Amino acid sequence: MTEDLRHRGPDDCGQWVDADAGIALGHRRLSVIDITAAGHQPMKSDDGRFVLVFNGEIYNHLELRRKLGFWPWRGHSDTETLLAGIQSWGLEQTIKQSAGMFALALWDKNEKRLSLARDRMGEKPLYYGWQRNSFLFGSELKAFFKHPDFIGDIDRSSLTMYVKIGYVPTPRSIFTGIKKLIPGSILEIDSTYLPCDELQPQLYWSLNRILVSMDGRRFEGHPDEAVATLEALLTDAIKRQQISDVPLGAFLSGGTDSSTVVALMQSISSTPVKTFTIGFEDKSYNEATQARRVAEHLKTDHTELYVSAKDAMGVIPDLPEIYDEPFADSSQIPTVIISRLARQHVTVALTGDGGDELFCGYDHYPQTTNIWRRLSMLPLPIRSVLGYVLPRGAIAAGIASKSLDDFYKFYHSKWKAFSNLVIDKKENLDSDFVPDVLLDAKERMMYVDTLDLLQNDILVKVDRAAMSTSLETRVPLLDHRVVEFAWQLPISIKYKNSIGKWPLKQILYKYIPEQYVNRPKMGFGVPIDHWLRGSLLEWAEELLGENRIRSEGFFDPVPIRSEWKLHLSGRRNRHHGLWIILMFQAWYDAQKKLSLPG
Repeated sequence: MTEDLRHRGPDDCGQWVDADAGIALGHRRLSVIDITAAGHQPMKSDDGRFVLVFNGEIYNHLELRRKLGFWPWRGHSDTETLLAGIQSWGLEQTIKQSAGMFALALWDKNEKRLSLARDRMGEKPLYYGWQRNSFLFGSELKAFFKHPDFIGDIDRSSLTMYVKIGYVPTPRSIFTGIKKLIPGSILEIDSTYLPCDELQPQLYWSLNRILVSMDGRRFEGHPDEAVATLEALLTDAIKRQQISDVPLGAFLSGGTDSSTVVALMQSISSTPVKTFTIGFEDKSYNEATQARRVAEHLKTDHTELYVSAKDAMGVIPDLPEIYDEPFADSSQIPTVIISRLARQHVTVALTGDGGDELFCGYDHYPQTTNIWRRLSMLPLPIRSVLGYVLPRGAIAAGIASKSLDDFYKFYHSKWKAFSNLVIDKKENLDSDFVPDVLLDAKERMMYVDTLDLLQNDILVKVDRAAMSTSLETRVPLLDHRVVEFAWQLPISIKYKNSIGKWPLKQILYKYIPEQYVNRPKMGFGVPIDHWLRGSLLEWAEELLGENRIRSEGFFDPVPIRSEWKLHLSGRRNRHHGLWIILMFQAWYDAQKKLSLPG
């Protein structure tokens, strides 16, 4: 199991087993802080009571050491700092005081109790669950495949959700009985638990609690004060995240978020920051020119790589192994490529993820708000009738939404018109809750995206792509102090004068000419729609074959074949929905090769 996670930690490995207690911990190490043997895991506490395996970084661990005072330190790793904190304050109080990204498993030898914990925003992954009589946990599902008790039954409810949005959201996984630990939570289990027992993680932090505690109160200072406070918080977060005993750099797309991170990195660095970008010959997908302008202005040590369509498509066969749950955000392809490029030069890279969700950066926030405003002028009974009588399709599926929240769920769906695509589907019993204190439509969508799209799509995409090549990524915008301050800001500051991400842009203007920033937003994507009609046609046709789909028994092949033919005709672009099916089919092929039950 540990060996299958070698890519996440190629520098060292270790196992600790207590057969009498029925517990085994394994660890693969990517050495970043204290690259000596003093950072080896699993690591025991000074008093011998606790054993810890830990993935991630605690950026303020030196501050925690100062709080702990005199201690018989063996090295300078943050793992040892965590153990000392746990020994002194307990697990929950230690991680509440920690700023960082992490997934960890802690064994208490005295209490015979296992604790799992995950960072506040879900930057690091952690799966767990009962399989037959064994409780399994790990950073990636591929570790589970090697355990003899792993069953691997595909969960139809999770598959239904995947088909709608292109990923399996927390706390579910694609496999029955296996879950993802909720970000900001701790799960405890001891010998009294049975495989049939429902395990309940306990939250130590949540965005909902932050918003409720604000009770409608927001930042009341001048917008310029908000910018100054944000810059100070973000600069401090970046300063902490630049601590490393190995080479460090940053992804640079030339957009607001990554440019702001790089600008602040360079402002506090005595040497040129190493920055990385990739480019495409297709200008509609190419951000390399913009990134180069930013890099030249900031005087970074910039590396760019132009890739051909053939190079990009060459990544596709690797995706099922990299993302060992079905995952269908096609920007996974350039993310894998830029990770491989960066890893040739550095071991750690900072990214600009999170800016859109925290500071109202997506164009669809105002667009959806305006559409819903006009749509909701019609009484719900009238819209319900229209939804029933209109031809089956996207408009009919969304027009009868009862609220903005429901309409936004519809907006996110990639297969809007086909609710019964999954055979023997199970209805989604999960319900999204948006706090009542959020009255603004854009903020309600931002909240949903922060807890869903950001955590289940964007962070998963980057973590798996980077760690597949043993590259650690860090996300300064998701420092919990930055997140909490961002949500204190009223929407009038985040979306000021019809400009999204206004505070971030004001910071960036101090370092980069304004004309470098004010340009149309580009996604980090590839022309999948064209490839499916060209170089990928034969590959896609095999995966979407009607007899094959029917025999596997997961999907109704009729609407899939209909959408495929429509896409090939060029009359409609259906690549979003088709990519979802293709990524599942490719993933399922990989599972069959592992001889898993279906």
